[in-house]
Amino acid sequence: MWGAIDQEKPIAVLLGGLSAEREVSLRTGEAVLNSLKRQGYAAFSIDAGRDLPSRLTWQQCSRVFIALHGRYGEDGSVQGLLETMQLPYTGSGVLASSMAMDKVVTKKLLLYHRLPTPVFAELSRADIEQDRLSDCPPLPVVVKPVREGSTIGISLVHQKSQLPAALAAALGHDDRVLVEEFIAGREVTVAVLDGEALPVIEVVPKSGFYDYQAKYTAGCTEYLLPAPLEQPLYHALQQAAVAVFHILGCSGAARVDFMVRDGQFYCLEANTIPGMTETSLLPKAAAAAGLSFDQLVERILAGCGLNK
Repeated sequence: MWGAIDQEKPIAVLLGGLSAEREVSLRTGEAVLNSLKRQGYAAFSIDAGRDLPSRLTWQQCSRVFIALHGRYGEDGSVQGLLETMQLPYTGSGVLASSMAMDKVVTKKLLLYHRLPTPVFAELSRADIEQDRLSDCPPLPVVVKPVREGSTIGISLVHQKSQLPAALAAALGHDDRVLVEEFIAGREVTVAVLDGEALPVIEVVPKSGFYDYQAKYTAGCTEYLLPAPLEQPLYHALQQAAVAVFHILGCSGAARVDFMVRDGQFYCLEANTIPGMTETSLLPKAAAAAGLSFDQLVERILAGCGLNK
């Protein structure tokens, strides 16, 4: 626990924001805010709009708990602002946040460090408009915006006729699109807290595809915790997640997503501000490791700092 004097200093919880993940961020932020208040902290929320610098100035907070997802919150933008204002904040720093938000940069770093990831192609808007698609992996593929989260704008493409609509959906969120080999297997995720892997979770969506509805609608997905995997593979996933955490230079809490097929894992992406909603994976993994939601929030808060 922080001391009583520290608890009296106001903590700003940044939520909402300007990204396509605004609604999820509002839920994450509200859960974090309620937890801080339960623990006796003087905490208040700020909806992180374009007036955020002035709000942070006149509301006189001493620390910032970032509960934002997606653009302008998870991509290094807010982190850079807070560095400039010399306000300690939770989570990863500017560079780690920016690299993890960009799925292509993440995958290139994974390949450099010889960590397996599905075959992929990066397409610009011009590539798509001029039908330069020859570098795409063979069907089936997953089409994603390069810089978006919460499975927003994602499509699973089995037939060539489905590809134009999938590319258009992704372009609705970003000027760059990731076309990735579809790994038909088991989806697992590993949360990492302060450089330590938490229990592995297997995600089993009832629809067969872990899209936005499956992710955020209670009852649409089954979570197997700990994931029923052979011990060598289980530990290899945890080690890989910690490796990704350090490769990107993450701080605090992060989550790394994988697909598993025929005993082999493939790293998909990393999330530097995992959700803290009632269906979110980080709190589930923390609970399995013996950490209550309030303890998890306080662990993340304890990592507040600058120059990460």
